[in-house]
Amino acid sequence: MFKKFCEKLHSKERFVTVEITPPHGASMSSIIEKINNSGIVDLVDGFSVTDNPLAKLKMSAILSAIKVQNSFRKPVIATISMRDRNKLSLQSSLLGANDFNIRLILALTGDPAKFSDQPEVKGVLERDSTLLLSIIYRLNNGVDYSNKALNPAPKPIYPFAVSNSYAKDYKNLQKKMLKKLNYGARAIITQPVYDIENAKKLLEIFQEAKEQSIRETAKEAELIFGQFPAIRARTVNFIADKVPGIKVPKNIIDEMNLAAMDGVQKEEQVGVEISQRVFDEISLLHPKLHLMTHNRFDLCAKLISD
Repeated sequence: MFKKFCEKLHSKERFVTVEITPPHGASMSSIIEKINNSGIVDLVDGFSVTDNPLAKLKMSAILSAIKVQNSFRKPVIATISMRDRNKLSLQSSLLGANDFNIRLILALTGDPAKFSDQPEVKGVLERDSTLLLSIIYRLNNGVDYSNKALNPAPKPIYPFAVSNSYAKDYKNLQKKMLKKLNYGARAIITQPVYDIENAKKLLEIFQEAKEQSIRETAKEAELIFGQFPAIRARTVNFIADKVPGIKVPKNIIDEMNLAAMDGVQKEEQVGVEISQRVFDEISLLHPKLHLMTHNRFDLCAKLISD
């Protein structure tokens, strides 16, 4: 399963994963049903599962990933946030996940604990996401973080990392990509990309980072473009004004604001059309895509199949 997943990722074929946000509750059943009903399973190469995004309480990412992977027999990328774990917990979680064949790991520093919906939450942040990448590097060599041999050694783990999709200084963005490649990242998933020129620049600096990397695994590392279909004007405006590291072109903002003047139905119609246009343009440039839609699997299926 993972061999096929990685071969597709590194091929010239289109490769698409879809993000799942676990519930604020104790069952994945309704989400599993939504995925089944959407028809998305046969259209994607795998899924990812978020880890308490915005520090809001959700079901465990690793346990949710096990449920999804066992339900659909598709590889699942389990997100692990540095915010909530120290070195001991990180290693323990990775070893346990490995026994359940959760071997694709997305390393995140995580949103600050101050954003949490739980009272007086404190972050457990020993370092940024490169600590998790360095732990995975050691585990893949059969040792723990203190270089003690593991018995038995874990099955190979494939680490993913993330990147902003825009910066005024792209050299700074490139340095961060290079750092993650040097720590062993096999692929980097960007924040949402809405502009083809932005996408071209990201590919350029990623290629340069690969060439500069000291790590052998960087030679076949891939850039995966994040896609967040924004079908509401207020969402587009919020991303443009409040979310750092993402650039939304003015023409998209204007299109959505004008559509919103004619009602919700028109707004959603135009939002879907724009999302389809962006998805298709990015696919033609570099067909490695990761869809983030807050569990709108029907929308994902439409974008991929149209």
